[in-house]
Amino acid sequence: MSTFDVERARFNMVEQQIRTWDVLDPQVLELLFTVKREEFVPAAYRSLAFADLEIPLGGGQRMWTPKLEARVLQVLAVKPDDHVLEIGTGSGYFTALLAARGARVTSVELDAGRAAAARAILVRHGFERVRVEVGDGARGFGHDAYDAIVLTGSTPVLPDAFAAQLVPGGRLFAIVGDAPVMAARLVRRSVAGAPVATNLFETVVPPLVNAAQPARFTF
Repeated sequence: MSTFDVERARFNMVEQQIRTWDVLDPQVLELLFTVKREEFVPAAYRSLAFADLEIPLGGGQRMWTPKLEARVLQVLAVKPDDHVLEIGTGSGYFTALLAARGARVTSVELDAGRAAAARAILVRHGFERVRVEVGDGARGFGHDAYDAIVLTGSTPVLPDAFAAQLVPGGRLFAIVGDAPVMAARLVRRSVAGAPVATNLFETVVPPLVNAAQPARFTF
């Protein structure tokens, strides 16, 4: 695509997909123009970088749709001094959006090859406050506390470990449930320490590998 075509496609994505899904935060919208989504998309799918679809990353994993990326970024309301934990680095694009807001980001990716590729592209684009770790974060990761946590894959059950890693006032975004019924959930930890959960909208995304499962009755 020519430069003109790319920018026209990006503009149309924002106007036709993002704004119509109640994403109106001007800082979020600006980031969608400055952080080049097409550079984080696998080469075979680059012509679809601005389409309203999930782009395959291999291993059954897919990028979020552009409107979901933007909506979650708006919901989390990440601030420049925040420390953010991302579970599931994927292509590194959402990681870049978080870091572009000035946040310090720890991103955890189970697939070592995908982690290396994401790390390389983030470095190439100058995102210095990002640390990409290889590991299984489906049920929590490490012992640090975070201002915001985001799970980029769904989980049938949301482990309590995530809310326990939020600082007072911290926010957690996760998509909880089994297909075809999943809910995007925002959990806020009050200053007093108690987590308060709110379901925001329904959506379906692939689950995290090794995601926590509900207890099953056996007879």
